[in-house]
Amino acid sequence: MDIPASSTPIACDLSSALDTMPERLAEYRRLFDTAYVGRERTAHGIRFRLRADEGVEAWVRDLTVREKACCAFFAFAVTTDGDEVLWDAAVADDDLARAVLEELYRLPGDTTAAPEELAERLTGTGLPVTHGRAG
Repeated sequence: MDIPASSTPIACDLSSALDTMPERLAEYRRLFDTAYVGRERTAHGIRFRLRADEGVEAWVRDLTVREKACCAFFAFAVTTDGDEVLWDAAVADDDLARAVLEELYRLPGDTTAAPEELAERLTGTGLPVTHGRAG
């Protein structure tokens, strides 16, 4: 996994995305509700462990591509290990990037907050967000 340089802008640019931040966070919630097994911290970042049910790996890979498109300061790796999909995430060496990574790590455990609240929490880290919906 190639971790972006610390000079990489720490920003979320959804201007060309087909979804909004709350919609994307709702998708995370659906993914975790569907396949979540666990999470752990790694030497470089975090790892989500998901059941390798049919379609989960493709879903994670698609979500990873869309996340990287809007948040270039992230690095992702998706692998499988037996009956699990392992989704690793790391960020550029930056305090704001690490705060956003921490919010991502918290997502599976936060089952009560609405996607709009989760979006507010992310922007509350100071993450600059360009909103929009392409198409």
